[in-house]
Amino acid sequence: MPPIENLRQGLNRLSQDLGNLLVDAFHYLALFAIGATIVWSAVFAFIGMTGKGHASIDDILLLFIYLELGAMVGIYFKTNHMPVRFLIYVAITALTRMLIADIQHNHTPNLGILMISGGILLLAVANLVIRYGSAKFPSVEPGAK
Repeated sequence: MPPIENLRQGLNRLSQDLGNLLVDAFHYLALFAIGATIVWSAVFAFIGMTGKGHASIDDILLLFIYLELGAMVGIYFKTNHMPVRFLIYVAITALTRMLIADIQHNHTPNLGILMISGGILLLAVANLVIRYGSAKFPSVEPGAK
């Protein structure tokens, strides 16, 4: 091989390795920042609850949202795959929180309650479809490496 071709291939490998290093560094830095933000927000929400002297169902559901977000970051950190099901769980919990707050403040039945309930049902069906699809058609064959 001519020396110029060797130099070109060496520079190509070096740039790919450096690019991969920078992408991985940004990836981990961003995950730690997101995780720290979730913990920070959860701590302030908890301090607010203790300051009130009690926790409402709204507050407890907010803590569940933080828990799901933290679990999602942890899974993404370990596997480098975004767990879509956890996003659906967060959305279901957020809609449930909205539904409970709406019912607590407006004691009258309205179309909004049906729309939020329909959204929760739609998300639950989407979760069922995703679970069924991943069990029936896994992206990696069981036992394969």
